[in-house]
Amino acid sequence: MKSLDRRLLTYARATTAALAAAVALGLVTAGLAIAQAFLLAALVTDAFLGGRSLAQLAGGIALLALVLIARACVGWAQEAAAYHTSASVKSTLRRLVLERAAALGPRWASETRIGEVVALVTRGLDALDAYFARYLPQLVLAVIVPVAVVASMAAADVVAALTVALTVPLIPIFMVLIGRTTEVRRRRRWRVLARLAAHFLDVVTGLPTLRAFDLSRAQLGALARATDEYRRETLATLRVAFLSAFALELGATLSVALVAVGVGLRLVAGDLDLRTGLFVLILAPEAYLPLRQLGAQFHASEEGLGAAAAAFEIIEARPGIVGGGRAVPDLAGSRIRVQGVRVVHPGRERPAPDGITFEVWRGEVVVLTGPSGCGKSTLLQAVLGLVPTDAGAVQVVERGGATVDVAELDGDAWRRRIAWVPQAPFMIPGTVADNVWLVAPGASDGEVAAALASVGLDADLRGSLLGEHGTGLSSGQRRRVAVARALLRDSDYLLLDEPTAGLDEASEALVLQAVRAAADRGVGVLLVAHRPGAIAMADRMVAIKPTEGAAAANSWRAPLVAV
Repeated sequence: MKSLDRRLLTYARATTAALAAAVALGLVTAGLAIAQAFLLAALVTDAFLGGRSLAQLAGGIALLALVLIARACVGWAQEAAAYHTSASVKSTLRRLVLERAAALGPRWASETRIGEVVALVTRGLDALDAYFARYLPQLVLAVIVPVAVVASMAAADVVAALTVALTVPLIPIFMVLIGRTTEVRRRRRWRVLARLAAHFLDVVTGLPTLRAFDLSRAQLGALARATDEYRRETLATLRVAFLSAFALELGATLSVALVAVGVGLRLVAGDLDLRTGLFVLILAPEAYLPLRQLGAQFHASEEGLGAAAAAFEIIEARPGIVGGGRAVPDLAGSRIRVQGVRVVHPGRERPAPDGITFEVWRGEVVVLTGPSGCGKSTLLQAVLGLVPTDAGAVQVVERGGATVDVAELDGDAWRRRIAWVPQAPFMIPGTVADNVWLVAPGASDGEVAAALASVGLDADLRGSLLGEHGTGLSSGQRRRVAVARALLRDSDYLLLDEPTAGLDEASEALVLQAVRAAADRGVGVLLVAHRPGAIAMADRMVAIKPTEGAAAANSWRAPLVAV
C-alpha cells in the first residue's frame, strides 16, 4: 500500500507544507535523541567511574533536562502542525467532493448510494486526523532517525552500528507482510461501514413511508445484521493489528538484545570502554522505536488513505452536467428546440427518451405525457443541461433564427434563466417564506404572499417553520410552495415535473391558472403531467410513446403531436 497518495499533494497544498515540517522536525528529533544518549552515557560514566558529585554533575543534568524538554516540545509541535494540516486537508477534500457531487448531476446521484457519500465526507475523512497526526510524522522519523542513529553509532562502535544496520530492515519486511493481510480486511471493513451508513440513511429517510405501511419493524433485522457484520470485521481487524504489533515488538526486542550481547561481551573482554558501550546501548532502541511506532500507526494510514482514495474517485469522476463557456443569448422571442434527443441510462438497454423532437416557444404551455419510465423527467434535465444526451441536441433558437446548443452555453448562467420544479422539490429548514425567498432574496413580503396565494396557500402559512425536507407540510403543500417559488423567480422558461400530483381539483385548478398566467406574461412552460386538467390547459401536448426508436418531428402549431 502506498504511504502517500500523490493526489494529496495536488489537491491539498497543505500536504506539501506538512511534509516539509515533518522532515525538519524529524531532523531535530534525531539530533536530540543522539544528544540525549550521549549526555546520559557521560553522566553515568562520570558518576560511577569518575567519582563526581551531584554538584559537579549539575551542569550535565541541566543540559539533559533541556534536551528532554526540547524533545517534548518538538513532539507537541509535530502533533499541533499535523492536526492543523489535517483540518485544512479535510476541509479541502470535503469542499471538492461536494462541489464535484453537485457537478456530476442527477444521473450520478441516482446511481450512487448517497449514504456512502455522507459517511465519506463525515466519518470517513476524519480518519485523516490519525494519518497526518500520527502516521505521516512517524513515517518521516522512520526514515531519518535510523539513518542518523546508525551514522552516530558507526563513529563510536562499528560492530554495533553494523548489527543495527542489518536488523533494522527486518521490521519493514514484517510490516509489508502484515500489511498485505490487513489491507484486505481494511477494504472489507470500509465497504461494510459504507453499506451500513447508506442503509441507515435510507431507512431514516424513508421512515415515514415505512411506518405508513407498517414495515418499520422489518428493518430492525436488516440493521442488526449489518451492525453485527461490521462488529465482526472490526474485531477481526483489531485481532490482526494486535498480532502485528506483537510481531514488530518481538523483532525490535530481539534486535536490541543482539546489540546488547555484543556490547557486553566486548566490555568484558576490554575491547570497549563503558562510556561508548552505554552510548551504544542507550541509542540502539532509538533506531527501532520509530519503526515500531510506524507499525502501530499503520492502520491509521490504511483508513486515512482509503478514505482519501474514495474521495478522489468522486473528485476525478467525469462531470455529468454539460455546459461550455458561451454566453446565454437574448431569449426574447426565443424557443427551445429538442431535436432527436436520446439518453441511454447506465444499466438499461433501451434509451429513455429515444429520439424525441419538439419545440417550446416563449408564451406557450407544452405538456409532456407518457407512461412512467419513458424519459419525461430526463428530458427536463436535458433541457437544463443536467444530463448529457447520447444523441440529438437541445438548442436555443433566437428570434432571428440563429441556434446555439445548450451544451455550449455557460451552464450556471443558462439555469439562472430557467425555473425548475422537480418531482421531489427541495426544502430548507426554516419558514415557508424562507423557502420562497430562496430564489428571489430581494422579493418583498407582499410579493411572497402573492406568489403563495396564486397557488392557493394562505398568507398565514408564510411563518410556518419547516424541518428537514419540508417536514411540517403535506406533499401537496410542498409542491405548491415549490411552484410559488418558481413563479416568483424572474425566469424565461418554466419546467414543471408533475406539479399537481397529489392535489385536489380545486388546488390543481389554482396551480394551473397561475402557470397559465405566467405563460401569458411571455414565459415558456414545459409541463410534465398526466391529469386531464393540465392537458386541457396546454397549448400543445407531446405524447411520448415507450417504443424503441419512436420519434417524430412536429410543428409548433399542431394541437397534438405523438412522439
